[in-house]
Amino acid sequence: MPPTPDPRQLWKSIDQEALRRLLVEMIDIYSPSGKEEDIQLHLEETLQAGGFAVHRQEVEEKRCNLVVPLGWREPKLYLVGHVDTITAWDLEEYGARWENDRLYGLGSADMKGGCAAMVAAFLTLAKALPQEQRPPVGLLLVVGEEENGDGSTAFLESYRPPWVVIGEPTGLVPNFAHYGYLEAVFTTRGRQTHSSLPELGHNAVESMLRVLLHLGRDPLFDRSNSQIVYSIREMSSSRAGFVVPDRCETWIDLHLPPQLDPAQVEAAIRNRVAGAPALIPELDLEFECNFSAPGYSLELDNPLTEQLRQTYGQLKIPWSQDAFRSHSDGNLFHLAGVKPLILGPGALEVAHTPEEHTSLSQVLAAVKIYLALCLAAEKL
Repeated sequence: MPPTPDPRQLWKSIDQEALRRLLVEMIDIYSPSGKEEDIQLHLEETLQAGGFAVHRQEVEEKRCNLVVPLGWREPKLYLVGHVDTITAWDLEEYGARWENDRLYGLGSADMKGGCAAMVAAFLTLAKALPQEQRPPVGLLLVVGEEENGDGSTAFLESYRPPWVVIGEPTGLVPNFAHYGYLEAVFTTRGRQTHSSLPELGHNAVESMLRVLLHLGRDPLFDRSNSQIVYSIREMSSSRAGFVVPDRCETWIDLHLPPQLDPAQVEAAIRNRVAGAPALIPELDLEFECNFSAPGYSLELDNPLTEQLRQTYGQLKIPWSQDAFRSHSDGNLFHLAGVKPLILGPGALEVAHTPEEHTSLSQVLAAVKIYLALCLAAEKL
């Protein structure tokens, strides 16, 4: 087996102008979940121009993952990026725009910056290394992460690599641990009547507000002491004109520390909800959990940690590690027996906001880190 190349030699082969151009092109292609075809066609063309054989893995009609092996060996590690974004419901402008080193635009942090860095890393490996020196790695560009993870689910039906590196925005901090997730849905029902005669009806929105206040008094939801991160994501009621609403629905996202079992949290919510009818007159309440995923915490004694510590020293990036706080496809990979490292450019704080951005310098650093991790795959 030929000796493993020094990552610093590969860094010299990175085409920074091509990276900048690719990042802008990706952001300028609108690709919300369900409409990823255009960006996948563009990335397929880019990778084919770099000499890669790209496999289209169909998820559903006009929606496919791109699976790209680097060499002839079975990949021990895949670089994984999702090309879809949230829908631009409330954004007047969502294309790319520069402000010095910062690039703004929908998906710039979550996670087209990470995807561009991964594609650039693969193009660099193909350009700089002969076949016999290429590490056993693959590139996976998936659809549907922002909705239900159907792209990664389709991949896992055919592939189970030992490791993946997912380029979610972590500010380049390695996340070997991951929060769990629970999606809770509450529905209250009332009695519809004319809005000027509320005493003849039963207002489902008022019932819902009382339910949420009741939940909020539970220690489980005490933000000053609880480790659970929760957010009321959406609330909607029946819309039938000038009436007292007879239905209200609320969706709550709960992000759980890695060691906490989602089933335990669901049981605690059900127990709290069971006491609500005694406090809220005429309460008609339904509670369900549509989706849950446990968190995880990986051992740090592994070749990727060793390589990262060395690489961060060379790049003069302070070493730290954290747990990824949001939901991601990492939960799906871990449930399937694959070890996921979450690491990418950009900040989670600006993702899904009008001020979403990343920096070219961080994306370039991500390319260098991904190159080093690919070379470390020989030790996995």
